[in-house]
Amino acid sequence: MAQKTVAKKQVVEDPRHVQAMQSYELGVRALQEHKFEKAKGHLQKVLSGPNKSLVDRAMVHLVTCDQRLERPALQFKTVEEHFDYSISLMNTGDYLAAREHLEKLLKQQPKVDYVLYGLAALNCLTGHVEDALKTLDEAIRQNPALRFQARNDSDFQNLAEDPRFTELLYPDPGADGNSLEPESNPY
Repeated sequence: MAQKTVAKKQVVEDPRHVQAMQSYELGVRALQEHKFEKAKGHLQKVLSGPNKSLVDRAMVHLVTCDQRLERPALQFKTVEEHFDYSISLMNTGDYLAAREHLEKLLKQQPKVDYVLYGLAALNCLTGHVEDALKTLDEAIRQNPALRFQARNDSDFQNLAEDPRFTELLYPDPGADGNSLEPESNPY
């Protein structure tokens, strides 16, 4: 009995499909980073690809890009208004956009205590512990009353067990030379 040998065919991916997938992934990543112009460029490359479902998904994302690009740029009348917007982004979980706005504010107003405090809270929420401690320390130096606010702020719960955080919020009154006790009289 003669056996027929059947040659196994190698599956070769269509290079157009591979390119479309790469463009799609880059486009989605740029969209998530709020870089809509860049996302649009990548997603438009997907439209000429062979995969209809991928083309359909790219079209949906392109509509999102167009909508976001059509919106007028946000205009804030005051630093406080811009800060409030940043905090609203943080409260809705849009940490990336909140960080962009807080850092922009910090460049404009590098010593504003509440901007530093907001950035410290964001750093804590996003797991950047060292940055959170450093920025909170700067905020407290600008406005020592923020020490009391941070004690009850749930945004800092990730730091509750960190001794550096405790030292920052409950400093040793005698450590800085401003002891509350009167100096002893050597006579």
